[in-house]
Formats: sequence, structure tokens, C-alpha cells
Amino acid sequence: MIVGRIRELWRYPVKSMIGERIDATPLGANGIPGDRAWAVRDEERGGIRGAKKIAALMRLRARYREEPTAARVPAPEIELPGGATLRASDANAAQRVSDALEHKISLWPLVPADQLDHYRRGAPTHEDMEQELRSIFGRNPDEPLPDLSTFPPELFQFESPPGTYFDALPLLLLTDATLRRLQKLAPKSRVDVRRFRPNLVVATPDGVEEFAEIDWVGKRVRIGEAEISVAMACPRCVMITHGFDDLPQDTGLMRTVVREANQNVGVYARVERPGRVAVGDAVEVL
Repeated sequence: MIVGRIRELWRYPVKSMIGERIDATPLGANGIPGDRAWAVRDEERGGIRGAKKIAALMRLRARYREEPTAARVPAPEIELPGGATLRASDANAAQRVSDALEHKISLWPLVPADQLDHYRRGAPTHEDMEQELRSIFGRNPDEPLPDLSTFPPELFQFESPPGTYFDALPLLLLTDATLRRLQKLAPKSRVDVRRFRPNLVVATPDGVEEFAEIDWVGKRVRIGEAEISVAMACPRCVMITHGFDDLPQDTGLMRTVVREANQNVGVYARVERPGRVAVGDAVEVL
């Protein structure tokens, strides 16, 4: 059944920085080539970190000047607040990014999956584990925490599945129906796709205003030449509340997501059959 068409494709060269829209891409075992291919390491508390911990990362922008492939990923260009640019591989890049973040970091491309210490979680901000989780997920004391059993088990020990900088799985899908529904439920918020950092945005028929992609969990989906399997819903973290670019900080949006969307916006997926996908391709639930 065709449920929509690809409206937007996004990749994020550096984990938690603003990404870039693209028109077409191959999909492989690790999703979109070059997606989350670099990340920052916290040199104060240890561990690969994203904007769950260093919110200012979302004020920086990353893009590729040469197209990445599965075999070769060039160092991306990073744009700092104010417009100055640098290459992630520049000798002074880590210092300049640290200055922009006001937090000491180092910049890293992906390293082999067997270098486990690189991927191991850094020191928590809070000694109390519930307080730590509520900080990461942006939950109030009277709100439930996500069901962590749905996540890959290695994430209890590592910041990301070793060999990747993904939060969970290689692809995140989101429908414009979900965005419309959230905007209706949270009229005072700016429900902007940039807050949710999807790889694929699916345009659904006009008039659909429901969390449509949740129904795809456990199913295979054909997009262009590729097939993916939708594995789990995406429990949302504090990142959707951060202010960046022209978007204001908005903790109220999280209240709506927890109350009205069972904490989830979008779905995670794996690539089952590699192939090329492009804006305009039909999205067919098999």
C-alpha cells in the first residue's frame, strides 16, 4: 500500500549539529553515507556527546563540500555561530569548536567498532540515575520515562552502537501528518521538522493528521530501490526543546509529545535491501 512520497531527505554530517537537505542518496547498511560520520567527544566528562548534554551543538551547522560514499567520507565543513567556517579535520578545529561551545571537546570521525573505549559512555551529570534520565529525556517529575527496553541493549554501556554515532538505528522516518497533528495539539509551539532531525520526511495525503508512521513498526517499507524494516518508535529527548537558528526554546512541546503522542515522534528503521532513494519516490508499506 502506497502511503505517501518522500518530501525531504536529510543527513547530519556531525552528530547533533544542524544538517543538510539532499535530493537523492543511496541507502546502505549504515543508512545514508556520511550521516553522523563525525561527532564530538567531551574532554571534560568523557564520552561521545550530543546535544542531550551539550545543547550549543545545535547552533553549529555541518555540510559536505564533496559527496560522501560508503567507501569514503570526506571531512565535513562546520559553520560556527556568526558564519565562520572550518573543516572538521583542520588542526585547530577542535579548539575553535570548543570556543564556540564554551566546552572543551575533540572532533572524531568514526573509529572501528572494536575500539570500545571510544564509544563507552562518559560520566553522568547527576549521581541519581532517575534524575540523569529525566535530564536527558526532558521529563518532568510527574511524567513517565520512556521504556528503555525498546533500545538496543548496547546503549546501556555505550553512547551509540559501536562503529556508529547513531542514537539507536541508522534511519529515522517522520511523516508530515505527524507534524500537522502536533501543531494542532500544540498551537503555541513552532512544530518545525528541524527539531526532530529525521532522515526521511514522508508527505502523506492532505487531511491526514495522525501519527501515521507508528503503524509501520514491525513492517517492511519500499522506497525507491531500497527496502527498510521499521523497528521501533522514537522516544523523544530534551533536544526537541532546544532553541537554535530561528526556533525558540520550547519545553511546552515536550509536554504535548509526552501527553498526546505516548512520548514518541517518528520511527527508527534498518536497511534490508540497499538502493537509491530520491525526493518524490513513493513510500509503500509491504
